[in-house]
Amino acid sequence: MTVAAGVVLKGLLRRHLSVQTASCRSFRIMSPQQQEKRSSVDSYETLKLERVREKVLHVELNRPEKRNAMNAAFWREMVECFNKVAQDSECHTVVISGAGKTFTSGIDLMEMGSEILMAQGDDMARKAWNLRRKIRGYQETFTVLEKCPKPVVVAVHGACVGAGVDLISACDIRYCTQDAWFQVKEVDIGLAADVGTLQRLPRIIGNQSLVNELAFTARKLMAPEAENSGLVSRVFQDKEAMMQSVFDLASEIASKSPVAVQGTKVNLVYSRDHPVSEGLKYMATWNMSMLQTEDLVKSAQAALEKKTPKQVTYSKL
Repeated sequence: MTVAAGVVLKGLLRRHLSVQTASCRSFRIMSPQQQEKRSSVDSYETLKLERVREKVLHVELNRPEKRNAMNAAFWREMVECFNKVAQDSECHTVVISGAGKTFTSGIDLMEMGSEILMAQGDDMARKAWNLRRKIRGYQETFTVLEKCPKPVVVAVHGACVGAGVDLISACDIRYCTQDAWFQVKEVDIGLAADVGTLQRLPRIIGNQSLVNELAFTARKLMAPEAENSGLVSRVFQDKEAMMQSVFDLASEIASKSPVAVQGTKVNLVYSRDHPVSEGLKYMATWNMSMLQTEDLVKSAQAALEKKTPKQVTYSKL
């Protein structure tokens, strides 16, 4: 930082200090009603929600007796859940995991098979139209993870099959255990994966040959290869160690400015799908407003005082 920039920054900090101090005090004092609201979560049939750390929400796939197979309720509830999470000012980071012995066995064919195959309509065109509408609805179940501005961290143990790969491909950070394995299973049941894997996996792995191999053969991708290929960023000895690390990571992300973190996610997703020039224009338009946040002043003051983001109180977003 130059001397001139330092002088300007210190002037800004002095001007905002009194307002910031009062604001910080107000957020440290919580009424019993506020505390109750903060700890409350919605109840779902296939998902278990828990606020495990401050500003961290844990969403657990919760059909362990069915290996977390995705039934009709799951496809509906994921959309409902993450649409609410996107608006939840008490949540800054989301962790997804699976209950029981495995992450997910994918789509529940016993329950969903007839719904997928039986399309209503008086003729082929109308049946196709209605089937397309269903598929678009299923796609939204995982697209909603990308649309949610809060970073989504997924923790995989055991099997992650079929639609499970669609799910994790839409998450922002992926961890797994040593016993985890991944399988693009759809060709083995007579269809092409249609809810995100074929669109997102090539961008994640960056190796079209490997993606093609996995999608054409339905072979298992074991944890070491998943890490080497870039599908996951870390591998852990067991689920307990993984979940501890995932929650620590989520807490660290949640401690930072929500304006900065959520703006970062929105622009990462946008830039992935657009040319660099368009991404830069979008970023400039985004930050022409976001740079006016109080979070910038608070973060700068913390840096000058050698404090960590966890020692800063940011307003809700």
